[in-house]
Amino acid sequence: MNSPLKALSDAGVSIWLDDLSRGRLKTGNLADKIEKDCVVGVTTNPTIFAAALSQGEDYAAQLKELGAVSVDEAIKQCTAQDVRDACDLFADIHGQTGGYDGRVSIEVAPTLAHETQATIDQAAELAELVGRENVLIKIPATKEGLAAITETIAAGISVNVTLIFSEQRYVEVMDAYLVGLEKAAAAGKDLSTIHSVASFFISRVDSEVDKRLAATGADLLKGKAAIANAQVALGAFEAVFAAERFTDLAAKGANKQRPLWASTGTKDPSYSDTLYVADLVADGVVNTMPEKTMDAFADHGVVHQTMEGSADIGRQTLHMIEEAGIDLVDVFQVLEDEGVDKFIVSWHELQQSVKDAQAEILG
Repeated sequence: MNSPLKALSDAGVSIWLDDLSRGRLKTGNLADKIEKDCVVGVTTNPTIFAAALSQGEDYAAQLKELGAVSVDEAIKQCTAQDVRDACDLFADIHGQTGGYDGRVSIEVAPTLAHETQATIDQAAELAELVGRENVLIKIPATKEGLAAITETIAAGISVNVTLIFSEQRYVEVMDAYLVGLEKAAAAGKDLSTIHSVASFFISRVDSEVDKRLAATGADLLKGKAAIANAQVALGAFEAVFAAERFTDLAAKGANKQRPLWASTGTKDPSYSDTLYVADLVADGVVNTMPEKTMDAFADHGVVHQTMEGSADIGRQTLHMIEEAGIDLVDVFQVLEDEGVDKFIVSWHELQQSVKDAQAEILG
């Protein structure tokens, strides 16, 4: 196993790959990463699948077999097949960790981000379509998504909550999870089979805050917001899951909703390419990395001290950024809106790729 990645894993960080394609599955690339790079899970999103299906040769046979189905149905079937096969690849890890790891995510259509009932319905449909215990259904943490998270958890379906940027929204996400567990318990469901991660986005926070700081002259605060925001988020996680409300649920078999650091590839070339891995180490968190970031950490990554117990430091940093004139409430809302919009753009690209492939294959 790769030494830096093993050190990261030994420190309690679950290493997930933020990418999936049929090519990775067919060539054994993903299996190699499980064996050599300590990869214990996979996340996907519309951008990832848009890239995968744009190279349509890997999907040609399935698209031909599906025939003249709608573009959206073809997308569901193709992506579900990849996720199902990846779930099978991770089945041993899933079993060995009691469902803690060995997880693969599939996302509801981003066009449903502000439609609660449609999200609930598609989450159930995707869970059934993939048909594997270790699938996570990704639901965005929009206001409308919160109720969908609750109802999906209540139905006994495991969820990856995505596009979280602020502590306030993160607290609402954790509450939505706990309400879902409480409803599941009342319905007699086995809480031990329900898992969730909360995907807190990292690099995009620095990108937006740094852009605004440039206009204030507060250059010393550049590159500080994202880590500070994650420190505050981890503190919120520690508080919620140490409280009596969760410990009562834990006595019934409930699992914590683990923090997942997403968007961990650095976008500013002046920053270390392992910044959002090395500085986000804590026991029990997930770090999902693009391959480029994972390879960089494998090559020269160093595990720094744990970030546990650093919430006050993070809060002080965020306060300094606000004192410099940055409206963080606006930053977080802009990032959420842009996150949804970017995934919708990718979704339309995915639809076009599949439509073009269908036209070529089916004539």
